[in-house]
Amino acid sequence: MTRSHDKALRERAAAVIPGGMYGHQAVGLLPDDYPQFFSRAEGAHIWDADGKRYLDLMCAYGPNLFGYGQPEIDAAYVRQLGLGDTLTGPTELMVRLAEEMTLLVSHADWAMFCKNGTDATTMALMTARAQTRRKTIVRAKGAYHGAAPWCTPRPAGTTDTDRAHQIFCDYNDVASLEAAVAQAGDDLAAIFAAPFKHDAFIDQAAPDAAYARRCRELADQTGALLIVDDVRAGLRMARDCSWSVVGVEPDLSTWGKCIANGHPISALLGSEKARKGAASIYVTGSFWYQAAPMAAALETLRLVRTTDYLERLIGMGARLSAGLTERAAAAGFGLRCTGPGQMPLYLFDDDPDLRKGFFFVSQMLSRGVYLHPWHNMFLCAAMTEADIDGVLNAAEDSLAALKREAGGLAPVEKLAFLAGGQR
Repeated sequence: MTRSHDKALRERAAAVIPGGMYGHQAVGLLPDDYPQFFSRAEGAHIWDADGKRYLDLMCAYGPNLFGYGQPEIDAAYVRQLGLGDTLTGPTELMVRLAEEMTLLVSHADWAMFCKNGTDATTMALMTARAQTRRKTIVRAKGAYHGAAPWCTPRPAGTTDTDRAHQIFCDYNDVASLEAAVAQAGDDLAAIFAAPFKHDAFIDQAAPDAAYARRCRELADQTGALLIVDDVRAGLRMARDCSWSVVGVEPDLSTWGKCIANGHPISALLGSEKARKGAASIYVTGSFWYQAAPMAAALETLRLVRTTDYLERLIGMGARLSAGLTERAAAAGFGLRCTGPGQMPLYLFDDDPDLRKGFFFVSQMLSRGVYLHPWHNMFLCAAMTEADIDGVLNAAEDSLAALKREAGGLAPVEKLAFLAGGQR
C-alpha cells in the first residue's frame, strides 16, 4: 500500500519533532504499514493523509462516542464559537454543565472542568491529599492514570520524589489491596481504581464486586477517599460512574475523552465529603474555561440521556467479539476477546511477542478496518450492523492470510512502550 504523503510527513516530522512522533502514536508502537497522519473523519470512519478510508475501531482512543462530526454536537460548538469561546472568565455554560453532570452521576455533588484526563486525575490526587492532609495513595499495578510525572508509564525525565508516596496492589485481589492499605497506615489519602482492568498488552477484566466493595469499605474505615478514574470508560460502561454496575459509589471520579464527543474538556466530579479539599487546591489553565467545548458537552449529555446509544454499543460489541472468536477458531486460532464488548481487547493465544497480532491488524488495515494490536478499542454510536458485518468479513480473509503465513512470521523486534516498562 503506497502512502507517499504519509511518508513525506514522517520525514518532515522527524526533523522538527523529537522521535518523529510522541505519545500513543509514537513510532514503533504500531505496525510499520500503519499511517501516522490523518486528513479527516466522519461518523465511524477516518481517512489517512493519502486518502485511504477506514472503519475506526479506536475512535480517537475513545473521544468519538456519537460519531465524528456529529451534527447536533458540532452545531452547538459552532454556535458558541460565534458568541465567544476563550474569554477572561467562564460563561453560564460552566454552571449548566456542572448541574447536568451532577444530575447524571449519582455520587457527584460538584464538578470542576479541565482539558484532558491527566488534568483530572492529578486534580483528584491533589483534592484527596488536601482533604485528608495525608500523602499516600494506593493504586493497582499496571493501571494507567495519565502522563503526569506522578503516574506516567515511562518514567524518563521524572524523579523518585515525583512518584513517591504510592503503594501498588493487584487489581481484583482483595488480599493485595488490604496489604497495601495496611502498609499505608495512617497516611492513606486515597485508593485509586480503574473502572475495569484495562492495562495494555494483557487480558482485560471486569471489576470484581467484592474487590470494589472492599475498596469502599477500606476508604471509609481509614478516612481516605475512593477515586474511580473513569476517563477512559465513562459513558461507555454506564450512564453513571462505571462502578455503578457493581453498586459502589466513589468519593471522586475523573472524566474525559468522550464527554464532549471529542471536543477538548475533562472533569473531576466529587461528593460533598471532598468539597472542602477541592475548594482549597489551586488548579487552572488558560483554556479550561472555554465555552464551546462546554456547549458540545451539554449536547453530548442530552444524547446520552435521550438515545439508546449505550444499549446499541453493548449489543454491537457483543456481536463483534463473538463473531471474531468464532472466525478465529474456524481458522485454527485462539483469539481472546476480553473486556466489555464496547471497549474490547483482542489478543491471540500463543503470541508472546504479538507477531500474530501485528500481522492480523495489518491485514485488517489493508481491508479498510483500523484495529490496535495491544490496546483496548472502542465502538461508537455511528457504527452500524453493516459495519460489524464488514469487520467480520475482513477478519475471515485476514485470518486466512494469517494461517498461510503463521509459520514464517517475523518477530516484532521493538515495542517502545513494552521495552520501556509501561506495564
